[in-house]
Amino acid sequence: MERTEAQATPGAPLRGRGIVVTRPAAQARRLADLIAAAGGTPILFPLIDIRAARDVTAARQRFARIDDYDIVAFVSANAVEHGCALLPRGASLPPSLCVVAVGAGTARALKARGVGQVLMPDERQDSEGVLALPQLASVAGRRVLIVRGVGGRELLAETLTARGARVEYAECYERMPPSASPALLMDAWRARSLHAVTITSSEGLRHLFGMLPDAGRACLRATTIFVTHARMRDAARSLGLDDVVMAEQGDEGLYAALVSHYAARA
Repeated sequence: MERTEAQATPGAPLRGRGIVVTRPAAQARRLADLIAAAGGTPILFPLIDIRAARDVTAARQRFARIDDYDIVAFVSANAVEHGCALLPRGASLPPSLCVVAVGAGTARALKARGVGQVLMPDERQDSEGVLALPQLASVAGRRVLIVRGVGGRELLAETLTARGARVEYAECYERMPPSASPALLMDAWRARSLHAVTITSSEGLRHLFGMLPDAGRACLRATTIFVTHARMRDAARSLGLDDVVMAEQGDEGLYAALVSHYAARA
């Protein structure tokens, strides 16, 4: 857990604001850099630890026969990292494969691995957005591989199955509760240097609330929470967090919401 510094851009719309970035460590840098460049102080505090699944036998077998599939859907950048690592040595995703990314971060991770054509929703960057893609409206008889972590929402698989697709999972990573101490956050609240918390996972929010002492929960309730989905907003409100700002999905969406929110208070 750390604070980061960067050269602020002219205007520095987030100057003087300490903003907690709770993405997993491997995905936190982009948002942290945006905040720091705008004069803010990113406080890196991952709420979910990501690690390779303990048993990837089935996932490895599915990637070994990747040519059998018509569509492969990656649900996150973690799915790209851990899933593509299971491809046979020297192999890559076939050019004929329809590759779907749930969001912009996932699409960037795929493109970084040389996947040129990636299908992604323009608006909602979630399972509902993927299911609204016209290319997935008629999938009867098509073989679909969903690359994800262990567990998770079933909506994508259930809906594609109902449309006639033959769906399989490649579960290649696990989400674990964080091992960090909340002392960093408590110290920042006491110093009045923590002004906002960004949340990108309902599960992560529950981890945060559960690890905080009563005094920390009171501080969290008095802090502005930025979320990227209605499910997270509802989870926050169920915990008594009322100062919740809905942002567009992705790092850019969170950044834009932060700038807009604090510009209105300048």
